[in-house]
Amino acid sequence: MKIAVLGGGNGSFAAAGDLALAGHDVRLWRRDADAVATHRATGYGIIVKDSNGRYDVKLALVTTDVAASVRDAELVLCPAPAFAQTDIAKKLAPHLRDGQVVFLPPATFGSIIFARATRDAGNRAKVSFAETGTLPWLTRKHGAFEVAITIRAKRLPVGVFPLSDAGRALEIIGRAFPGVIEPCGDALSGALMNAGPIIHPPLIVMNAGPIEHFERWDIHKEGTQAAIRRVTDALDAERIAVRRALGYGAPHFPLAHHYAKEGEIWMYGRGSHDRLTDSGDWRERLVLTAHRYMREDLRLGLSFLTSVAELAGVATPLARAFLAIGGTICGEDFSKTGRTLASLGLGNLHRTELQTFLREGFGE
Repeated sequence: MKIAVLGGGNGSFAAAGDLALAGHDVRLWRRDADAVATHRATGYGIIVKDSNGRYDVKLALVTTDVAASVRDAELVLCPAPAFAQTDIAKKLAPHLRDGQVVFLPPATFGSIIFARATRDAGNRAKVSFAETGTLPWLTRKHGAFEVAITIRAKRLPVGVFPLSDAGRALEIIGRAFPGVIEPCGDALSGALMNAGPIIHPPLIVMNAGPIEHFERWDIHKEGTQAAIRRVTDALDAERIAVRRALGYGAPHFPLAHHYAKEGEIWMYGRGSHDRLTDSGDWRERLVLTAHRYMREDLRLGLSFLTSVAELAGVATPLARAFLAIGGTICGEDFSKTGRTLASLGLGNLHRTELQTFLREGFGE
């Protein structure tokens, strides 16, 4: 199938390389004109490395022209960080066509940003937007056009906006990710599966000292100790309480299953944490005030969680505490600069109105 991948980071290169490796026609769009020119000069190649070996794959197109990248694509995949979504959505919006699916893995309710941008651009094409709880890959770039995939997702809970389009959207996404897609309802349910705002804020805040002291630090190895895991589980309990209060059923994909040696299989499968730490790819330099764990997962992810929790009538003391501490580290009030239902234009909706909107979309 024809797939457009948007972005130039770890997730976008893993998507482009792995989907091309699977035989799809992949076009990669990114904003960096110099990087695109260099990539073109290499012949559109990407090196994909995994536990089975090293593969040279070729993309159909690498471009700075977003219209060219998405033309005739059935699936538009955007794994870019949530803080890049508004800009990318505006660039993409005029070029979407009937029947296309925009898939954001994950998105912090970014489905609404892309859908609203499309509407604001005057584009009335019938497009579906979907998001999931994590990237389909644990991955890091090893070079300009080389990407290492440590783990491929085994289960991807996916929510769709509008929900009335779910059948068609999930069928298209499922052709790119066969055997791993699990419907979880509407886009808000998909957003509340996002693992990033649960796993990363405790790891960076509670490891702030070593992160700023050492040149490189692996928050998933030395930084994941029993005390921090207890906090992570409690923060995750707040997320699950919000899901339950809004009427979303199991499975809730509790993060504890990511670390467990037995029991229910989490998104990346059993043993993924050990493989992640064994790879060494997450022993890296983290600039605490600038890294996406802070700017995306904590600032946007937890502000969004607390906003939805207010609507659901659920207390989220840990999420609010990490928002306050993270904002203090960055000299910023994350409760004001983060992502909320109000900032997404949905702050005036009651629960039943929000559920109708999620099911039916913007309408005519």
